[in-house]
Amino acid sequence: MEKKKKNTFKLILNTINNNIQLKIGLIFLAVLLFIAFFGPLFAPYNPYRLNDDLLMAPCKQYPLGTDSLGHDILSQILYGASTSLKIGFIAAMISAIIGVTLGGIAGFYGGWIDQLLNEVMNIFLMLPDFFLILMIIATFGSSMMNVMIVIGLTSWVGNARLMRAQAKAIKERTFIQSSFSMGESKSSILIHHVLPNGIFPIIANTTMNISGAILTEAGLSFLGLGDPNVVSWGQIITAGKAYLPKCWWICTFPGLMTIFTVLTFFLIGEGLNRVLSPKMDANK
Repeated sequence: MEKKKKNTFKLILNTINNNIQLKIGLIFLAVLLFIAFFGPLFAPYNPYRLNDDLLMAPCKQYPLGTDSLGHDILSQILYGASTSLKIGFIAAMISAIIGVTLGGIAGFYGGWIDQLLNEVMNIFLMLPDFFLILMIIATFGSSMMNVMIVIGLTSWVGNARLMRAQAKAIKERTFIQSSFSMGESKSSILIHHVLPNGIFPIIANTTMNISGAILTEAGLSFLGLGDPNVVSWGQIITAGKAYLPKCWWICTFPGLMTIFTVLTFFLIGEGLNRVLSPKMDANK
């Protein structure tokens, strides 16, 4: 058993080493997670602390400068990392759960269930997601929990369409037909065979959805619809937009962190696509 674990671990390491995008993405992710978990310990000031050093350019005392209220930008960025990653992960997980469930049911059962769920997907595809999110947040409030739930509830269609296609293909395979012949129920086949075997493209897509959720939250905060009780990179950018271009540092550094985070999950998603879909490399 222990030998099998070692072989599995070695296989994972070889896979990562042979995929440069995945390798770089995971290194970047480790940096982000370190900042999110331990950043507040290294923050030089309380991110909510006000002082008289307003709009200070980067200097020895304030390495990334201060904003119009005297907040230290470095401290805010370190605290904001956990907010952005939390929103990204939770919103993407909500999207994945809904997408996998509805897509799997639609593709596996077919018939009127597939038609109904497919029409629901088409309706969501026609709706402008960001404006829908804006309306819901404006109606129900901009707490961090609301932001995560709303982003998750409006971004599941891509996962559902992927899972639907996977379920349609998998249910025709021999081992699924054998399960039917042995009297296994449809729900059991769906849960134990179809979903686990069709989940791989969704894993890669969900990774990319994390970056999408982070960008959406940053956009909401930029428009003043983020949670005012937490520090986020979007809110820092919002605070600095009125002082551009003179006080460039307020928007620049949180903007660069947002780009870095999006790039991280894009690299991981692309790397997972190549690992889980080897034909991508074979076609090149």
